[in-house]
Amino acid sequence: MHACQMKRLTKMKKNFIEELRWRGMLHDAMPGTEEQLNKEMTVGYIGFDPTADSIHIGNLATLMMLKHLQMAGHKPVALVGGATGMVGDPSGKSAERNLLDVKTLRHNEAAIGKQLAKFLDFDCGENSAELLNNYDWFGQMNFLEFLRDVGKHLTINYMTAKDSVKKRLESGLSFTEFSYQLLQGYDFFWLNKNKNCKIQMGGSDQWGNITTGTELIRRMGGGNAFAVTCPLITKTDGSKFGKSVGGNVWLDPKRTSPYKFYQFWLNVDDSETSKLLRVFTLLDQETIEKHEADYANDPRMLKRILAEEVTRMVHSQEELDRAQKASGLLFGKSTLEDFETTDEATLLDVFEGIPKKNYTKAEFDAFDSTVDLIASAMTEDEAKPVSKSEVRRLIKNNGIKINQKAVTKDQGESKPEFGLLKDKFLLIKKGKKYFLVTVGVVQRAAEVEV
Repeated sequence: MHACQMKRLTKMKKNFIEELRWRGMLHDAMPGTEEQLNKEMTVGYIGFDPTADSIHIGNLATLMMLKHLQMAGHKPVALVGGATGMVGDPSGKSAERNLLDVKTLRHNEAAIGKQLAKFLDFDCGENSAELLNNYDWFGQMNFLEFLRDVGKHLTINYMTAKDSVKKRLESGLSFTEFSYQLLQGYDFFWLNKNKNCKIQMGGSDQWGNITTGTELIRRMGGGNAFAVTCPLITKTDGSKFGKSVGGNVWLDPKRTSPYKFYQFWLNVDDSETSKLLRVFTLLDQETIEKHEADYANDPRMLKRILAEEVTRMVHSQEELDRAQKASGLLFGKSTLEDFETTDEATLLDVFEGIPKKNYTKAEFDAFDSTVDLIASAMTEDEAKPVSKSEVRRLIKNNGIKINQKAVTKDQGESKPEFGLLKDKFLLIKKGKKYFLVTVGVVQRAAEVEV
């Protein structure tokens, strides 16, 4: 027997629905779903909208459903909505989204496909994952054909009864978005007919669209079809999970650096950690419960386990190591070498939130003494400048460091002659507070939020 097949048969002992249930990842499942999954290897799919060239952690919970499906011995299909992405899903939206051009959509599809490959096994025998694009069948179907063969099977009354439609009717819903559930329903029909796909999964806000698919399959004479949804992951205050101060937290390291990604998980609310460990890691129930017992009085350690597990899974052990080293730059026992060996983009993330002063080379060279520079850099309110006498007092008491080294009295009265980190930074430390001096102009592209 093929090794992968043996592996699959072993994994089939895990009950997928039960796995979702103990993890708090089961919101709804159509009657008969669990029986179908326990009976045989089953094909299940989730659709991903290519409205950006990365998945963000708001999408990650549903991707974890696909991961657990495969780990239970079933076959996952990741469907990139190259066609439906041109239309826009009204579910959970208060306004119609901007539609993207074909070139942008194709770029986004390719990027998302690479990310999915980190989570799913596309070469493990019978239950290998499959990546599909619904443009492959919609792109060859003309409008009249779709209306004749598909549209006639669902009534307006049926479609307007869906919550995703009702909530938008009052504020205005275009025919384009109204047709989305019919397009998504046809996706399920096509996959059911051509790939023997029997289960569609998604977030709880997709229940209406998914059940439209099961109804369309029934009315068009397809095979058995089932639906499974997971709860939408929200914060303690009920707001949408997956956003930081800078916007969405992305899986693409160019959009959200591994350091920022790691920090996001370290800073989740203590009350959310147990839930997030179950949803966003592959740790088993026994391990999670042991961690919870061991660190019942140390929520910071429990969050560190969460941050480590998710960062390692999404990025790599190497990137996790770098993120952890960067985390210690300001508040650990880091050396000058640690700063120099950290890439500039990560350093800027680390320095985010620290009071900053940017000087041109000419302005920097114009300072007569280090005391002058420090007083200027530490002045956060120009109406209340830091006095030079205060700086001299701090230096006398070894209370000022520049680039991790204490400033001496002689250095204080001399022109600044400290080596610049990355040829542009000076890091001034007063007690536990840092101030950043940048020599020259540093600009970073703003994060894009979708």
